[in-house]
Amino acid sequence: MSKGSNTPVPSTALRVELGWRSGPGVPDADASALLLVGGKVRSDADFVFYNQPAHSSGAVRHEGKRDGGGRVTDTLLVDLARVEPAIETVIVAASADGGSFGQVPDLYIEVRDAAQNTVVARFDNPGATVETAFVLGEFYRRQGAWKFRAVGQGYGSGLEGLATDYGITVDEPQQASPAAAPAPSAAVPPPAPPATMPPPPVPAATPAAAPPPPSAAPSPEPVRLTKVTLTKAAPTVSLTKQGGTSGAMRVNLNWQVRKQFSGWARKLGRPVAMHDDLDLDLCCLYELSDGSKGVVQALGNAFGSLHQPPFIHLDGDDRTGAVATGENLTINLDHKQHFRRILVFVTIYEGARSFADLHATVTLQPQYGAPIDFSLDECTVPSTVCALALITNTGSDLVVQREARYLVPERGVSPQRTIDYAYGWGMNWTPGRK
Repeated sequence: MSKGSNTPVPSTALRVELGWRSGPGVPDADASALLLVGGKVRSDADFVFYNQPAHSSGAVRHEGKRDGGGRVTDTLLVDLARVEPAIETVIVAASADGGSFGQVPDLYIEVRDAAQNTVVARFDNPGATVETAFVLGEFYRRQGAWKFRAVGQGYGSGLEGLATDYGITVDEPQQASPAAAPAPSAAVPPPAPPATMPPPPVPAATPAAAPPPPSAAPSPEPVRLTKVTLTKAAPTVSLTKQGGTSGAMRVNLNWQVRKQFSGWARKLGRPVAMHDDLDLDLCCLYELSDGSKGVVQALGNAFGSLHQPPFIHLDGDDRTGAVATGENLTINLDHKQHFRRILVFVTIYEGARSFADLHATVTLQPQYGAPIDFSLDECTVPSTVCALALITNTGSDLVVQREARYLVPERGVSPQRTIDYAYGWGMNWTPGRK
Protein backbone atom coordinates (compact mmCIF):
# COMPACT_ATOMS: atom_id res chain seq x y z
CA MET A 1 0.00 0.00 0.00
CA SER A 2 1.10 3.58 -0.59
CA LYS A 3 0.80 6.28 2.05
CA GLY A 4 -2.78 7.52 2.34
CA SER A 5 -4.34 4.57 0.50
CA ASN A 6 -6.98 2.32 2.06
CA THR A 7 -8.36 -1.17 1.64
CA PRO A 8 -11.31 -3.16 3.04
CA VAL A 9 -10.49 -5.64 5.83
CA PRO A 10 -12.59 -8.47 7.29
CA SER A 11 -14.25 -7.76 10.64
CA THR A 12 -12.61 -10.76 12.23
CA ALA A 13 -9.51 -11.40 14.31
CA LEU A 14 -6.49 -9.80 12.66
CA ARG A 15 -2.82 -10.11 13.55
CA VAL A 16 -1.08 -6.75 13.09
CA GLU A 17 2.66 -7.14 12.81
CA LEU A 18 5.18 -4.33 13.22
CA GLY A 19 8.49 -5.48 11.73
CA TRP A 20 11.99 -4.26 10.98
CA ARG A 21 15.46 -5.54 10.16
CA SER A 22 17.70 -6.13 13.15
CA GLY A 23 21.41 -5.41 13.43
CA PRO A 24 24.09 -3.71 15.52
CA GLY A 25 23.08 -0.23 16.62
CA VAL A 26 19.42 -0.67 15.61
CA PRO A 27 17.08 0.67 18.33
CA ASP A 28 14.26 -1.43 19.68
CA ALA A 29 10.71 -0.58 18.61
CA ASP A 30 7.32 -1.16 20.20
CA ALA A 31 3.84 -1.50 18.74
CA SER A 32 0.83 0.15 20.37
CA ALA A 33 -2.83 0.89 19.62
CA LEU A 34 -5.31 3.61 20.56
CA LEU A 35 -9.09 3.22 20.37
CA LEU A 36 -10.67 6.57 19.49
CA VAL A 37 -14.02 8.33 19.64
CA GLY A 38 -14.03 11.68 17.84
CA GLY A 39 -10.27 11.51 17.41
CA LYS A 40 -9.53 11.03 21.14
CA VAL A 41 -9.47 8.19 23.66
CA ARG A 42 -12.36 8.05 26.11
CA SER A 43 -9.90 7.29 28.93
CA ASP A 44 -6.37 6.00 29.40
CA ALA A 45 -7.82 2.48 29.28
CA ASP A 46 -8.20 2.91 25.49
CA PHE A 47 -4.41 2.77 25.10
CA VAL A 48 -2.88 -0.68 24.52
CA PHE A 49 0.90 -1.05 24.74
CA TYR A 50 3.63 -2.99 26.56
CA ASN A 51 2.66 -1.69 30.02
CA GLN A 52 -1.11 -2.08 29.41
CA PRO A 53 -1.24 -5.13 27.14
CA ALA A 54 -4.99 -5.72 26.73
CA HIS A 55 -8.13 -3.64 26.19
CA SER A 56 -11.01 -4.36 28.56
CA SER A 57 -13.30 -5.22 25.61
CA GLY A 58 -10.88 -7.92 24.41
CA ALA A 59 -10.74 -6.20 21.01
CA VAL A 60 -7.01 -5.40 21.11
CA ARG A 61 -4.15 -7.27 22.77
CA HIS A 62 -0.40 -6.73 22.68
CA GLU A 63 1.15 -10.13 21.96
CA GLY A 64 4.82 -9.20 22.19
CA LYS A 65 8.04 -9.59 20.20
CA ARG A 66 9.57 -12.34 18.12
CA ASP A 67 13.12 -12.41 16.79
CA GLY A 68 14.35 -14.61 13.95
CA GLY A 69 16.03 -14.61 10.57
CA GLY A 70 17.53 -11.17 11.06
CA ARG A 71 14.13 -9.58 11.64
CA VAL A 72 12.22 -8.51 14.74
CA THR A 73 8.43 -8.32 14.95
CA ASP A 74 6.11 -6.88 17.59
CA THR A 75 2.51 -8.04 17.26
CA LEU A 76 -0.97 -6.82 18.16
CA LEU A 77 -4.09 -8.99 17.92
CA VAL A 78 -7.06 -6.88 16.78
CA ASP A 79 -10.52 -8.47 16.80
CA LEU A 80 -12.70 -5.96 14.96
CA ALA A 81 -15.86 -7.91 15.75
CA ARG A 82 -15.32 -7.08 19.45
CA VAL A 83 -14.64 -3.37 19.02
CA GLU A 84 -17.31 -1.45 20.93
CA PRO A 85 -19.89 0.38 18.74
CA ALA A 86 -18.79 3.80 20.07
CA ILE A 87 -15.23 3.30 18.83
CA GLU A 88 -14.74 4.86 15.40
CA THR A 89 -11.01 4.34 14.82
CA VAL A 90 -8.24 2.02 16.01
CA ILE A 91 -4.84 3.66 15.56
CA VAL A 92 -1.77 1.42 15.17
CA ALA A 93 1.46 3.14 16.20
CA ALA A 94 5.14 2.43 16.72
CA SER A 95 7.70 4.01 19.07
CA ALA A 96 11.48 3.74 19.05
CA ASP A 97 13.40 2.92 22.23
CA GLY A 98 17.02 4.08 22.34
CA GLY A 99 17.17 5.97 19.06
CA SER A 100 15.12 7.29 16.15
CA PHE A 101 13.35 5.53 13.30
CA GLY A 102 16.02 6.79 10.96
CA GLN A 103 18.16 4.05 12.51
CA VAL A 104 15.48 1.34 12.05
CA PRO A 105 15.76 -0.25 8.58
CA ASP A 106 12.88 -1.78 6.61
CA LEU A 107 10.10 -0.72 8.98
CA TYR A 108 6.70 -2.06 7.93
CA ILE A 109 3.25 -2.90 9.21
CA GLU A 110 1.42 -6.00 7.99
CA VAL A 111 -2.19 -6.98 8.65
CA ARG A 112 -2.98 -10.70 8.52
CA ASP A 113 -6.14 -12.71 8.91
CA ALA A 114 -5.37 -14.51 12.18
CA ALA A 115 -7.32 -17.65 11.25
CA GLN A 116 -6.16 -18.02 7.63
CA ASN A 117 -2.70 -16.44 8.12
CA THR A 118 -3.18 -14.59 4.83
CA VAL A 119 -1.93 -11.04 4.24
CA VAL A 120 -4.78 -8.50 4.16
CA ALA A 121 -2.71 -5.33 3.94
CA ARG A 122 0.92 -4.23 4.14
CA PHE A 123 2.48 -0.79 4.37
CA ASP A 124 6.23 -0.27 4.13
CA ASN A 125 7.08 3.00 5.84
CA PRO A 126 8.55 5.22 3.10
CA GLY A 127 11.43 6.54 5.20
CA ALA A 128 12.24 8.23 8.50
CA THR A 129 14.91 10.52 9.95
CA VAL A 130 14.59 11.94 13.49
CA GLU A 131 11.09 10.60 14.26
CA THR A 132 10.79 8.59 17.47
CA ALA A 133 7.14 7.58 17.00
CA PHE A 134 4.87 6.86 14.05
CA VAL A 135 1.20 6.36 13.39
CA LEU A 136 1.61 3.67 10.76
CA GLY A 137 -2.00 2.81 10.06
CA GLU A 138 -5.59 2.93 11.26
CA PHE A 139 -8.71 0.80 11.14
CA TYR A 140 -11.89 2.84 10.65
CA ARG A 141 -15.57 2.19 10.06
CA ARG A 142 -17.14 3.14 6.76
CA GLN A 143 -20.81 2.32 5.98
CA GLY A 144 -20.91 -0.56 8.44
CA ALA A 145 -17.65 -2.14 7.27
CA TRP A 146 -14.03 -1.84 8.36
CA LYS A 147 -11.18 -0.43 6.30
CA PHE A 148 -7.46 -0.04 6.89
CA ARG A 149 -5.59 3.13 5.88
CA ALA A 150 -1.80 3.49 5.57
CA VAL A 151 -0.90 6.67 7.48
CA GLY A 152 2.85 7.08 8.07
CA GLN A 153 2.66 10.19 10.29
CA GLY A 154 5.83 10.74 12.32
CA TYR A 155 6.43 12.37 15.72
CA GLY A 156 9.67 13.72 17.14
CA SER A 157 8.30 13.60 20.70
CA GLY A 158 8.21 9.81 21.07
CA LEU A 159 5.42 7.67 22.44
CA GLU A 160 4.66 10.29 25.10
CA GLY A 161 3.99 13.01 22.52
CA LEU A 162 1.91 10.71 20.36
CA ALA A 163 -0.16 9.44 23.31
CA THR A 164 -0.72 12.96 24.65
CA ASP A 165 -2.01 14.14 21.27
CA TYR A 166 -4.75 11.52 21.46
CA GLY A 167 -5.81 12.44 25.01
CA ILE A 168 -3.69 10.11 27.16
CA THR A 169 -2.58 11.38 30.57
CA VAL A 170 1.08 10.45 30.90
CA ASP A 171 2.81 9.96 34.23
CA GLU A 172 5.70 12.39 34.71
CA PRO A 173 7.85 11.89 37.81
CA GLN A 174 7.96 15.07 39.86
CA GLN A 175 10.52 16.17 42.42
CA ALA A 176 9.45 18.06 45.49
CA SER A 177 10.84 21.57 45.69
CA PRO A 178 12.41 22.52 49.04
CA ALA A 179 10.69 25.89 48.82
CA ALA A 180 7.31 24.20 48.58
CA ALA A 181 7.68 22.44 51.92
CA PRO A 182 5.40 24.00 54.55
CA ALA A 183 7.20 25.84 57.34
CA PRO A 184 6.88 24.11 60.71
CA SER A 185 4.45 25.86 63.03
CA ALA A 186 5.24 26.57 66.66
CA ALA A 187 3.44 24.38 69.14
CA VAL A 188 0.68 26.26 71.01
CA PRO A 189 0.29 25.19 74.66
CA PRO A 190 -3.27 24.33 75.77
CA PRO A 191 -5.04 26.92 77.94
CA ALA A 192 -4.65 26.43 81.71
CA PRO A 193 -7.81 25.08 83.42
CA PRO A 194 -9.65 27.44 85.82
CA ALA A 195 -9.07 27.02 89.54
CA THR A 196 -12.66 25.91 90.16
CA MET A 197 -14.36 23.82 87.51
CA PRO A 198 -17.95 24.97 86.83
CA PRO A 199 -20.63 22.32 86.25
CA PRO A 200 -20.86 21.24 82.66
CA PRO A 201 -23.46 23.13 80.63
CA VAL A 202 -26.60 21.35 79.51
CA PRO A 203 -26.43 20.99 75.71
CA ALA A 204 -29.24 22.72 73.88
CA ALA A 205 -31.17 20.89 71.22
CA THR A 206 -29.72 21.66 67.84
CA PRO A 207 -30.82 20.60 64.40
CA ALA A 208 -29.00 17.62 62.97
CA ALA A 209 -25.91 18.54 60.99
CA ALA A 210 -26.18 18.24 57.26
CA PRO A 211 -24.23 15.29 55.84
CA PRO A 212 -20.89 16.22 54.31
CA PRO A 213 -20.89 16.59 50.54
CA PRO A 214 -19.82 13.44 48.70
CA SER A 215 -16.13 13.36 47.94
CA ALA A 216 -15.09 13.51 44.34
CA ALA A 217 -14.09 10.24 42.71
CA PRO A 218 -10.32 9.79 42.72
CA SER A 219 -8.60 10.60 39.45
CA PRO A 220 -7.35 7.54 37.60
CA GLU A 221 -3.62 6.95 37.70
CA PRO A 222 -1.83 8.31 34.62
CA VAL A 223 -0.36 5.88 32.15
CA ARG A 224 3.24 4.88 32.83
CA LEU A 225 5.12 4.64 29.55
CA THR A 226 8.44 3.60 31.00
CA LYS A 227 9.51 -0.02 31.04
CA VAL A 228 10.36 -1.77 34.30
CA THR A 229 14.03 -1.37 35.16
CA LEU A 230 15.41 -3.28 38.13
CA THR A 231 18.13 -1.68 40.24
CA LYS A 232 19.99 -2.39 43.48
CA ALA A 233 17.50 -0.18 45.29
CA ALA A 234 14.46 -1.80 43.60
CA PRO A 235 15.60 -5.31 42.63
CA THR A 236 12.27 -7.18 42.39
CA VAL A 237 9.08 -7.04 40.35
CA SER A 238 5.87 -9.08 40.44
CA LEU A 239 4.97 -10.65 37.11
CA THR A 240 1.49 -11.23 38.51
CA LYS A 241 0.91 -7.52 39.14
CA GLN A 242 2.33 -6.73 35.70
CA GLY A 243 -0.14 -9.14 34.07
CA GLY A 244 2.69 -11.21 32.62
CA THR A 245 2.03 -14.72 33.92
CA SER A 246 0.96 -16.46 30.71
CA GLY A 247 2.33 -17.00 27.24
CA ALA A 248 6.03 -17.12 26.41
CA MET A 249 8.58 -14.99 28.26
CA ARG A 250 11.86 -14.36 26.46
CA VAL A 251 14.99 -13.75 28.51
CA ASN A 252 17.60 -11.94 26.42
CA LEU A 253 21.25 -11.16 27.17
CA ASN A 254 23.12 -8.74 24.95
CA TRP A 255 26.56 -7.25 25.43
CA GLN A 256 29.36 -5.18 24.03
CA VAL A 257 33.04 -4.90 24.98
CA ARG A 258 33.87 -1.50 26.48
CA LYS A 259 37.68 -1.73 26.32
CA GLN A 260 40.37 -3.83 24.76
CA PHE A 261 41.77 -5.46 27.86
CA SER A 262 40.34 -7.00 30.95
CA GLY A 263 40.56 -4.57 33.88
CA TRP A 264 41.13 -7.15 36.60
CA ALA A 265 43.91 -8.75 34.57
CA ARG A 266 45.65 -5.38 34.13
CA LYS A 267 45.65 -4.94 37.90
CA LEU A 268 47.37 -8.29 38.23
CA GLY A 269 49.89 -7.37 35.53
CA ARG A 270 48.48 -9.89 33.05
CA PRO A 271 46.76 -8.05 30.19
CA VAL A 272 44.16 -10.35 28.65
CA ALA A 273 42.50 -9.33 25.40
CA MET A 274 38.76 -9.55 24.84
CA HIS A 275 38.68 -11.49 21.58
CA ASP A 276 36.28 -10.83 18.74
CA ASP A 277 34.99 -14.40 19.12
CA LEU A 278 33.93 -13.86 22.73
CA ASP A 279 31.43 -16.61 23.51
CA LEU A 280 29.00 -16.08 26.40
CA ASP A 281 26.48 -18.80 27.25
CA LEU A 282 23.09 -17.98 28.74
CA CYS A 283 21.93 -20.82 31.00
CA CYS A 284 19.48 -21.53 33.79
CA LEU A 285 19.05 -23.87 36.71
CA TYR A 286 15.48 -24.92 37.35
CA GLU A 287 13.57 -26.62 40.14
CA LEU A 288 10.05 -27.82 39.39
CA SER A 289 7.14 -28.24 41.79
CA ASP A 290 7.63 -32.03 41.84
CA GLY A 291 11.18 -31.54 43.16
CA SER A 292 12.98 -32.37 39.92
CA LYS A 293 15.99 -30.19 39.10
CA GLY A 294 18.13 -29.61 36.05
CA VAL A 295 20.02 -27.19 33.85
CA VAL A 296 19.29 -25.67 30.44
CA GLN A 297 22.50 -24.81 28.58
CA ALA A 298 24.36 -25.28 25.31
CA LEU A 299 26.93 -27.59 26.94
CA GLY A 300 25.85 -31.16 26.44
CA ASN A 301 23.07 -29.95 24.09
CA ALA A 302 20.78 -29.51 27.10
CA PHE A 303 18.56 -27.00 25.24
CA GLY A 304 15.40 -27.95 27.14
CA SER A 305 11.85 -27.99 25.80
CA LEU A 306 9.08 -25.41 25.69
CA HIS A 307 6.03 -27.71 25.69
CA GLN A 308 7.15 -30.43 28.07
CA PRO A 309 9.23 -30.32 31.26
CA PRO A 310 11.15 -28.17 32.02
CA PHE A 311 9.03 -25.82 29.82
CA ILE A 312 12.19 -23.77 29.16
CA HIS A 313 14.07 -23.63 25.86
CA LEU A 314 17.45 -22.16 24.89
CA ASP A 315 17.84 -20.68 21.41
CA GLY A 316 20.93 -21.16 19.26
CA ASP A 317 24.33 -19.85 20.30
CA ASP A 318 25.15 -16.20 19.54
CA ARG A 319 28.62 -14.63 19.58
CA THR A 320 27.79 -11.06 18.59
CA GLY A 321 25.88 -9.78 21.62
CA ALA A 322 23.69 -7.70 19.31
CA VAL A 323 20.67 -6.03 20.89
CA ALA A 324 18.17 -7.70 18.57
CA THR A 325 19.76 -11.16 18.88
CA GLY A 326 22.15 -11.97 21.72
CA GLU A 327 21.50 -15.07 23.82
CA ASN A 328 17.87 -16.02 24.42
CA LEU A 329 15.97 -18.32 26.77
CA THR A 330 12.22 -18.77 26.43
CA ILE A 331 10.08 -19.73 29.44
CA ASN A 332 6.55 -21.06 28.90
CA LEU A 333 4.52 -19.25 31.57
CA ASP A 334 1.39 -21.19 30.61
CA HIS A 335 2.97 -23.92 32.78
CA LYS A 336 3.95 -21.62 35.66
CA GLN A 337 2.32 -23.99 38.16
CA HIS A 338 5.16 -26.44 37.45
CA PHE A 339 7.88 -23.94 38.40
CA ARG A 340 9.31 -23.59 41.89
CA ARG A 341 12.34 -21.47 41.01
CA ILE A 342 14.48 -20.62 37.97
CA LEU A 343 17.96 -19.11 38.23
CA VAL A 344 19.17 -17.49 35.00
CA PHE A 345 22.94 -17.14 34.74
CA VAL A 346 25.70 -16.59 32.18
CA THR A 347 29.14 -18.14 31.77
CA ILE A 348 32.15 -17.26 29.64
CA TYR A 349 32.79 -20.24 27.39
CA GLU A 350 35.79 -18.77 25.59
CA GLY A 351 37.33 -15.48 24.46
CA ALA A 352 38.01 -13.89 27.89
CA ARG A 353 38.92 -14.74 31.47
CA SER A 354 36.53 -12.31 33.11
CA PHE A 355 33.41 -10.20 32.63
CA ALA A 356 35.48 -7.06 33.29
CA ASP A 357 35.05 -4.32 30.65
CA LEU A 358 31.94 -6.03 29.33
CA HIS A 359 28.73 -4.01 29.23
CA ALA A 360 25.74 -6.37 29.38
CA THR A 361 21.98 -5.86 29.56
CA VAL A 362 19.36 -8.42 30.56
CA THR A 363 15.78 -8.08 29.27
CA LEU A 364 12.81 -10.24 30.26
CA GLN A 365 9.95 -9.81 27.79
CA PRO A 366 6.70 -11.47 28.93
CA GLN A 367 4.21 -12.01 26.14
CA TYR A 368 1.44 -10.15 27.97
CA GLY A 369 3.29 -7.87 30.37
CA ALA A 370 5.72 -4.99 30.59
CA PRO A 371 9.32 -5.66 29.59
CA ILE A 372 11.75 -5.88 32.50
CA ASP A 373 15.39 -4.97 32.06
CA PHE A 374 18.55 -4.24 34.02
CA SER A 375 22.24 -3.73 33.37
CA LEU A 376 25.06 -5.63 35.01
CA ASP A 377 27.36 -3.71 37.32
CA GLU A 378 31.02 -3.36 36.45
CA CYS A 379 32.92 -6.56 37.20
CA THR A 380 35.95 -6.00 39.46
CA VAL A 381 36.83 -9.64 40.21
CA PRO A 382 38.14 -12.49 37.99
CA SER A 383 34.64 -13.86 37.42
CA THR A 384 33.62 -16.27 34.66
CA VAL A 385 30.05 -16.86 35.88
CA CYS A 386 27.35 -14.36 36.82
CA ALA A 387 23.93 -15.01 38.35
CA LEU A 388 21.50 -12.76 36.46
CA ALA A 389 17.95 -13.21 37.75
CA LEU A 390 16.01 -15.47 40.10
CA ILE A 391 12.37 -16.23 39.23
CA THR A 392 10.40 -17.63 42.16
CA ASN A 393 6.87 -19.03 42.30
CA THR A 394 5.51 -18.18 45.77
CA GLY A 395 2.20 -19.93 45.10
CA SER A 396 0.28 -16.67 44.74
CA ASP A 397 2.85 -14.66 42.82
CA LEU A 398 5.62 -15.00 40.26
CA VAL A 399 8.51 -12.75 41.29
CA VAL A 400 11.58 -11.72 39.32
CA GLN A 401 14.62 -10.68 41.36
CA ARG A 402 17.70 -8.99 39.93
CA GLU A 403 20.82 -10.82 41.09
CA ALA A 404 23.68 -9.38 38.95
CA ARG A 405 26.08 -11.37 41.14
CA TYR A 406 29.58 -12.16 39.88
CA LEU A 407 31.09 -15.38 41.23
CA VAL A 408 34.72 -16.54 41.17
CA PRO A 409 35.11 -20.32 40.74
CA GLU A 410 37.72 -22.05 42.86
CA ARG A 411 40.55 -23.77 41.03
CA GLY A 412 39.25 -26.88 39.30
CA VAL A 413 35.56 -26.02 39.95
CA SER A 414 33.34 -25.38 36.93
CA PRO A 415 31.21 -22.21 36.63
CA GLN A 416 28.05 -24.36 36.76
CA ARG A 417 29.10 -26.07 39.97
CA THR A 418 30.03 -22.67 41.41
CA ILE A 419 26.56 -21.26 40.75
CA ASP A 420 25.01 -24.45 42.17
CA TYR A 421 26.99 -24.11 45.43
CA ALA A 422 26.10 -20.42 45.76
CA TYR A 423 22.34 -21.04 45.47
CA GLY A 424 22.08 -24.49 47.07
CA TRP A 425 20.72 -26.39 44.07
CA GLY A 426 22.40 -29.68 45.06
CA MET A 427 23.05 -31.25 41.66
CA ASN A 428 25.74 -33.65 40.44
CA TRP A 429 27.94 -32.32 37.62
CA THR A 430 29.96 -34.03 34.90
CA PRO A 431 32.17 -32.44 32.18
CA GLY A 432 30.38 -31.41 28.98
CA ARG A 433 31.05 -29.69 25.67
CA LYS A 434 29.16 -28.07 22.83
